[in-house]
Amino acid sequence: MVRFLTVTLILLVLVALAGAGGGLWVFYHYGRGLPDYRQLAEYEPPVTTRVHAGDGRLLIEYAKEKRVFVPIESIPKRVVQAVLSAEDKDFYVHPGVNFLSVARAAVTNLRNLGSNRRPVGASTITQQVAKNFLLTNEVSITRKAKEAILAFRIERTFSKQRILELYLNEIYLGFGAYGVAAASQAYFDKALNELTIAEAAFLGALPKAPANYHPYRHPQAAKERRDWVIGRMLEDGAISADQAAEARATPLTIRQPTREADVDAGHFTEEVRREIAERYGENALYQGGLLVRSTVNPKLQDIAARAVRDGLIAYDRRHGWRGPMAHLEPAAAGAPAADWRARLAATHLPAEVPAWKPALVTRVDGESAAVMLADGAEGTIPLRELRWAREQLGNQTRGPRIRAATEVLKPGDVVAVEAVSEYTVTDKGEEVAKEYPAGTYALRQVPEIDGGLVAMDPHTGRVLAMVGGFSFDLSKFNRATQAKRQPGSAFKPIVYLAALDKGFTPATRILDAPFVIDQGPGLPKWRPANYTKKFYGPSTMRLGIEKSRNLMTVRLAQTIGMETVVDYARRFGVVTDMPETLSMALGAGETTLLDLTTAYAMIVNGGKKITPTLIDRVQDRTGATVFRHDLRACPQCRAEAWNNQPVPIIPDTREQVTDPASAYQMVSMLNGVVQRGTGRRIRSLGIPLAGKTGTTNDSNDTWFIGFSPDLAVGVFAGFDTPRSLGKLEQGASVAAPIFKEFMHDALADKPAVPFRIPPGIRLVRIDAATGRLAQTGDRDVILEAFKPGTVPTGNEEILEGVVATGGAPTSGTGGLY
Repeated sequence: MVRFLTVTLILLVLVALAGAGGGLWVFYHYGRGLPDYRQLAEYEPPVTTRVHAGDGRLLIEYAKEKRVFVPIESIPKRVVQAVLSAEDKDFYVHPGVNFLSVARAAVTNLRNLGSNRRPVGASTITQQVAKNFLLTNEVSITRKAKEAILAFRIERTFSKQRILELYLNEIYLGFGAYGVAAASQAYFDKALNELTIAEAAFLGALPKAPANYHPYRHPQAAKERRDWVIGRMLEDGAISADQAAEARATPLTIRQPTREADVDAGHFTEEVRREIAERYGENALYQGGLLVRSTVNPKLQDIAARAVRDGLIAYDRRHGWRGPMAHLEPAAAGAPAADWRARLAATHLPAEVPAWKPALVTRVDGESAAVMLADGAEGTIPLRELRWAREQLGNQTRGPRIRAATEVLKPGDVVAVEAVSEYTVTDKGEEVAKEYPAGTYALRQVPEIDGGLVAMDPHTGRVLAMVGGFSFDLSKFNRATQAKRQPGSAFKPIVYLAALDKGFTPATRILDAPFVIDQGPGLPKWRPANYTKKFYGPSTMRLGIEKSRNLMTVRLAQTIGMETVVDYARRFGVVTDMPETLSMALGAGETTLLDLTTAYAMIVNGGKKITPTLIDRVQDRTGATVFRHDLRACPQCRAEAWNNQPVPIIPDTREQVTDPASAYQMVSMLNGVVQRGTGRRIRSLGIPLAGKTGTTNDSNDTWFIGFSPDLAVGVFAGFDTPRSLGKLEQGASVAAPIFKEFMHDALADKPAVPFRIPPGIRLVRIDAATGRLAQTGDRDVILEAFKPGTVPTGNEEILEGVVATGGAPTSGTGGLY
């Protein structure tokens, strides 16, 4: 007996030694060349960058992995417990590997040998951290051994809380969400601290296999897994029996967040994305977890997008119908419904106009066209909604008036339609609304013309709204920042402002008469002309800008010198490399809508230099501010120290780029453009507004740039490949209506604020036609703005300019009117 016990003891010792030796060999063999687990101490997971609007609402997110990092201290206990109950209930006890679970898994896998079943695992959360951060997903004994060794090392180096923090922020939980915070938003549109027990349990159910518990594809499996987690939480003492019963009885309801960017700001956010990428790099943009506070005002942005679309559609309808988007031959149109409905559904229309739907024309007679939509709905397009669709001919002209629906559509045509409920008729001089029957549609057409709008705070340069085209969905090209076009007469205020700084006044008279430049041997003479092809004799500078007189502008530019005009174009940021040729005074140099709008903003703000910006502030993942547009220091600006004391005064550090008095004179003259000049269609708004139209040769580009005292707005419209918009089109007919609609809606709830008059300006009654002091009986009298000592005396000379020779304009006349 003693001998047996001795032999047994020796065998046990030998087995133990062999096991220890085997273990040491495993640790030695598989522990060589493992990744450095200490890097986890400084690990920063890829985190989503978020762009917010000026009012704080979320506009858009940029991420390779949609993740919001949350410190373990901020993760609610019920979420932590749900994950632990489902994945590793002994997490706080084991040393990194749960040997009992390993033994249980080994027995199970031995039983399943030859069954083609995937081996079951027994990985702890620490082992999963080792695998997810340091190893691959390879299924092998080697990887499991390395995983276990790393788990032991990680447990010796890091606290349990740090390991759990890494895990809960790293794991993929489906719906494109990484980490529990992002998953909470993705599945329930809630912050972590708002989750119920049932919702926390569902998140705890996901790490094992999110695809298997997809709530839409596998709703039953998803609910069963959630209820299983609730049961485990009850067993572990994390919740009470009543709480478990209530949670199990709760339906599994998914509430995915609606797209936060319900603001129509595609071109704006893309411009922000480009700026962040250029400033900080692609990695910071998609993985750095930046918090970007943009300048956009969602209300103004939506108004801007609507105004641009309305204006472009109005122009497009004036120039006729280009035909259907597609045509299905009779055989195809008569094919099974599923076939042509699929073709209709595949027809792409701009996402920004969701009310537009593709439709198939099924029958046409003189009075209407019958249509069918992809969802099977049937309707009618009455002749009234087709009358605009005259055939588009060359040079933006149209064919004859429409007298029958058959002149526009035919069966098999695929067209865009929009449901309409009413129309208007004129009854005794008044417009009266009439109702359409249900199922009535109007014919729609995506415009060929495109354009943009910029709205800016003129005192700070903050871009409050930016529209870069009719549809960001159709074209990512931003016509507000990327399109360089000739501004035409919209550039003239720069010339006139330079002259005001040189001592001229709005009442200075300039000769409006023929002007010729000999460009040299073999070249034709340059003869700029007014839009009307007429000459008006001596006219005031004010009249020259109000009526957009080219000849007066050229004479003025020649008198003050093109080097001065070039200097002002540079200091106002309109054109940085303008040649000193007279044609540039008429807007032949190319610029962007954003730059030109910024220049006008500097006129209305009193001549202060501003830099346009789409971003107010950028913070890194820790909350530290890494960029601020406004760099002025304000030590007293501390919210926590606010006790109803006076608001701190922050110094104005903006550079003065022109005399404030000259700037106001220019504002007054541009207000005259709206009251009496080329922008007079804006006048009906009845509020203080100023601005200038711009149109280039052959009506290729149209502009209206203007402002109220606290809002600068620029509009551009034209074809992407420059060509004529039509013989009768100009800035006043294409761009100005967009400006007018925007200002009408943007300022609807704002009090009318007059333009601010700087110290030293005198307002004097003068004759608008002659520029001389008003006399008793004069009819056309206005209040003109003068600097001290410049009020007309009646002895002023008429500026005639000099007919120059050899001064080549070289690049065309630029703007015409």
